[in-house]
Amino acid sequence: MKKVEIDPVTRLEGHAKIAIFLNDEEDVESAYFQAPELRGFEQFSIGRNVEEMPRITTSICGVCPMAHHMASAKALDDLYGVEPTPTGEKIRRLMYNAYTFSDHLLHFYYLGGPDFIVGPDADPAKRNILGVIEEVGMDVGNRVIKNRSFGQKILEIVAGDPIQPVSCTAGGVTKGLSEEERQEIEKMAESMRDFAEFTIDAFHDIVLENEDYVDLIKSDPYTLDTHYMGLVDENNKVNLYDGDIRAVDNVGDEIARFKGQDYLDHIGEKVHDSWTYLKFPYLKEKGWSGIESGEGSGIYRVGPLGRLNASEGMTTSLAHKEYERMYETLGGKPVHATLAYHWARLIEIMFAAERVLEISKDEDITNNDIRNIPEGSPDEGIGVTEAARGTLIHHYQTDEEGVLEDVNLIVATTHNNGGICMAVEEAAKGVIDGADVSEGDLNKVEMAFRAHDPCIACATHSLPGNMPLELEVYNSAGEKIANSSKRSER
Repeated sequence: MKKVEIDPVTRLEGHAKIAIFLNDEEDVESAYFQAPELRGFEQFSIGRNVEEMPRITTSICGVCPMAHHMASAKALDDLYGVEPTPTGEKIRRLMYNAYTFSDHLLHFYYLGGPDFIVGPDADPAKRNILGVIEEVGMDVGNRVIKNRSFGQKILEIVAGDPIQPVSCTAGGVTKGLSEEERQEIEKMAESMRDFAEFTIDAFHDIVLENEDYVDLIKSDPYTLDTHYMGLVDENNKVNLYDGDIRAVDNVGDEIARFKGQDYLDHIGEKVHDSWTYLKFPYLKEKGWSGIESGEGSGIYRVGPLGRLNASEGMTTSLAHKEYERMYETLGGKPVHATLAYHWARLIEIMFAAERVLEISKDEDITNNDIRNIPEGSPDEGIGVTEAARGTLIHHYQTDEEGVLEDVNLIVATTHNNGGICMAVEEAAKGVIDGADVSEGDLNKVEMAFRAHDPCIACATHSLPGNMPLELEVYNSAGEKIANSSKRSER
């Protein structure tokens, strides 16, 4: 059996690799998406004061610190039994939608978009943001940078810092907005909304007008029949900040709808610590039957496509119009096309921009009543938000002094782990034909995981009990002369 490795995989946050195994007939027998890195946030949070968590969990990931900051603050709300003030919640929603816009824009133009704008078989040296700018022009490149910077600037104004936000705490936020800041944010939001429209139009022109790309999106190697999950409001519309968790099956029927505080009744976690540091969540209503798709499987997917499939629409007009167009074009709900994650992401870019503009025009956002001070005793708290990559759960348990005794984090990439593994294998079996595997073929396999926008640093935070390590030593000629296993045998 021949092994082909993609190590490291490219254009993601963190480190991962893909191992593809060819049988004696040179057909793909199996493929594995592996996370070989480990980070220990769940473990080294224990013993800390719980009020530190919104600050320190921003260091889990440099791409989506705002998501962890918000989920942590919401866990504190629940732990102390305190609700944010109306203005405090509006400010939270403002910063959270600004984060979503900025994060999605980063993925589309820098990480996922090059596969379509430059092409999946293009020279790897061109298949990046520089190649994108070369294709679309310097003016568009400047607009990408400018509008993403607007999202980051809003976070700097509202959250204190775009990379290490500090303003969310139990009961609201610690910093209000002045009228001058509100007006500045409104102007930036208008530009963000206009650029979201431009990006969707560009997607239509570059991708949807290209029959080869549409066929690729709909093709069997990129089709995965799973369940889906995401936060929804009382009308089953997408809600990034709050709401009920709704799971639907592979034909779109509701499996479960529950509060974040009840997640343990509905979500289980399977461990395969022999080959990956990522767990495999599954829906308890379906049970664990292995890493497989279909009606009987408990595996589900989250993120932009997961949220849209689990919902019944968007609450802003332009985003909802594009939502309807996507399902009409791709044959109705639910859409199982993995590459449709990119289209769903653009719909959420528009949704986030519209929400930022809407909230920035609310003059109540400059009210000084921004926080309710907690008065309850700490015990247990659960906070849930929709990170750009999917549903994010923070669960804390403390002693009576508020010192952490247990921490559980289920991040989007962990939710998606089973789906990503299957998507990678399906793509490998569909695009690789024989042992002569081209770089373009390997990139098309990577496209299956890249559509999910995984964040490995977020997802590998739990210590499974052992850390196998092999040390290899090579000489100047590139020959392996020793490894850790040989040394142990001596």
